Amino acid sequence: MPKPIALVTGASSGIGRATAQGLARAGFAVIAAARRLDRLQELAEQNPGVTPRQVDLSDVDQVENFCAEIIGYDEPVGVLVNNAGYSWRGVVEAAPMAPLLRMYQVNVFALLRLTQAVLPGMRARRQGRIVNLSSIVGRFTFPGSGPYASTKHAVEAVSDAMRHELLPFGIRVITIRPGPIATEFNDTANEFSAEAAANTPPEYQPVLAAAGAAFGKMFGQIRIPGPEVVAEVIVEAITSDNPKAAYAVGPFSDELLPLRAKLDDDDWLEGMNQRFGLAGLKV
Repeated sequence: MPKPIALVTGASSGIGRATAQGLARAGFAVIAAARRLDRLQELAEQNPGVTPRQVDLSDVDQVENFCAEIIGYDEPVGVLVNNAGYSWRGVVEAAPMAPLLRMYQVNVFALLRLTQAVLPGMRARRQGRIVNLSSIVGRFTFPGSGPYASTKHAVEAVSDAMRHELLPFGIRVITIRPGPIATEFNDTANEFSAEAAANTPPEYQPVLAAAGAAFGKMFGQIRIPGPEVVAEVIVEAITSDNPKAAYAVGPFSDELLPLRAKLDDDDWLEGMNQRFGLAGLKV
């Protein structure tokens, strides 16, 4: 049987690009969507079966136009990989609303809207795969990652609900929880977070210094893999007859996710405060 159309968002770089390549190699007709058309065109030239589609998911009108286009396809989308997303970093008190709204638009609202656009076609065929890129911080939160982690907590909640709602139609919803991956993600996060960092009240500096030292120690002890390791898991889940509800991949995923599931809130808080040098810290 011919493979269905697969739509991958955030396909111009990182995990999205590697996933589009992997699905094309597996025989899927891939629609690669992202803001940067030049990168998408390069991807399509190098990978037969990939069709570039420029769309800025932070722009509500562009998202609506793209959804109208998807609904009008003669052949419905059978696989949706909601990969697009980015991070704003900083303490909650210093989080400006405009950048947070933009992040929620990309990470959550566009994901919801695109999912709504593909579901009628999937329901009609009684089959489909929806893959939502979460994160290990979709299940817990590091200091300084609260705003970004909240978007991934939202993705987890939506995914959990849809698993119940869509299973009777033969549609499987899969969550991917990567740890740190070597992509442009970190540079983008630093770019978007620079203004807020400058406006953070100085009283937070001891907190951020302690957390930063702990992060440095944690990351100094690991090797950060490239996006291909996540893309391989995504393609495997899409092509599996019986995919798992969620897949964890990358550093810290095999350590912290089981630990969070095991500990109650107070024990988790105590352990993380110890890890980040915040236990007993008084400012």
